[in-house]
Amino acid sequence: MAGVTPYLDALETRRPEGREAALMARLPAQVMHARRHCAWFAESLNGWEAVEINSRAALARLPVVRKHQLLGLQKTRLPFGGLDATPLARLGRVFSSPGPIYDPEGTAPDWWRFGRALHAAGFRSGDLVHNTFAYHFTPAGFMLDGAARKLGCPVFPAGVGQTEMQVQAIADLRPAAYTGTPSFLKIILDKADELQADVSSLKKAVVSGEAFLPAQKQLCGERGIAAFQAYASADLGLIAYESEARAGLILEEELILEIVRPGTGDPVADGEVGEVVITTMNADYPLIRFATGDLSAIVPESLTTASPCGRTNTRLRGWLGRADQTTKVKGMFVHPEQVAEVIKRHPEIRCARLVVSNDGGADVMTLCCEAIAADGLAGAIADSLRDVTKLRGEVSLVGPDSLANDGKVIEDARKYD
Repeated sequence: MAGVTPYLDALETRRPEGREAALMARLPAQVMHARRHCAWFAESLNGWEAVEINSRAALARLPVVRKHQLLGLQKTRLPFGGLDATPLARLGRVFSSPGPIYDPEGTAPDWWRFGRALHAAGFRSGDLVHNTFAYHFTPAGFMLDGAARKLGCPVFPAGVGQTEMQVQAIADLRPAAYTGTPSFLKIILDKADELQADVSSLKKAVVSGEAFLPAQKQLCGERGIAAFQAYASADLGLIAYESEARAGLILEEELILEIVRPGTGDPVADGEVGEVVITTMNADYPLIRFATGDLSAIVPESLTTASPCGRTNTRLRGWLGRADQTTKVKGMFVHPEQVAEVIKRHPEIRCARLVVSNDGGADVMTLCCEAIAADGLAGAIADSLRDVTKLRGEVSLVGPDSLANDGKVIEDARKYD
């Protein structure tokens, strides 16, 4: 099937309402599975009836688990913080990301679901893949390795570093495809030029792990390499991928996506920038409402119109920054969750942004709020700000749609030169 269709399977082109119904039908069983087999979810979802979690509105009422919590959770309950449903002895691999944060891998083929990204990028059975993601400690190398082999692609496990040896291997083995970061691909191409080595066999690539900059895209185009982005994490595997349409990153089929206001679990309007929250159908690591810490936004037209490539799932604008905008003011940390608490206390506020400046040499907090001015409102908000953060701050009431749609809840505007 892979050789005669641009799609990995029929799931990619199903009607959106059918996809949504299928995911919502599976959701209660996944919530029940997490409660029964994961110590953390047994506690955090205690009191929730799994059978009732069958819609996005119901899902949005559940608590989120944030990526930055994993370090603390795992210190309390090793190795996976009580979020794993499969005992360590029955896993395939265990990885360590910086922190350290430990990540499990099950035994199913293409457990990280990267096959869609490779197939959409044109990888086909028989293509030799030069995989430069790390195989040491972190899961990235195995994410791409497992997906390639499931598609029938042999893999050269290059890993990172040793640039001259990488170039030699490409010149000798003539791989058709590259997987790795875009910056390392550029390093390889530059080294090949320096060594006058022929690496022209590379015709396709899936890049991830960092921003894919315009200059890097241009370089790939000039070298005849069709390079496509993939968005993934060590906790979830593939989240979204790019197709030949270049019309946003297409959500992976096994995931439920929410975009929430940073510091909360509250979904934002379609098209608004917010934090990426994912619920996965993974049986080994059944993360429910996992807040990635990444900012993105839904491409609004993807909710009603298929991508030009024919795929019908929701599309993301890509990585737009970090949701954890915690900053230190006068020696004290101020968190997005605290801004959210202030907003919650005043229903008049549509949205708000805390701007930290130092024009007079001292830190000043100003909470800019989209709200209709009313007697005493600014003072009441200022009181709440001081109560929540333990710091004094100013309040500025601004009109509707005055604040930028960039997902920022805290803006550090201080200058130090």
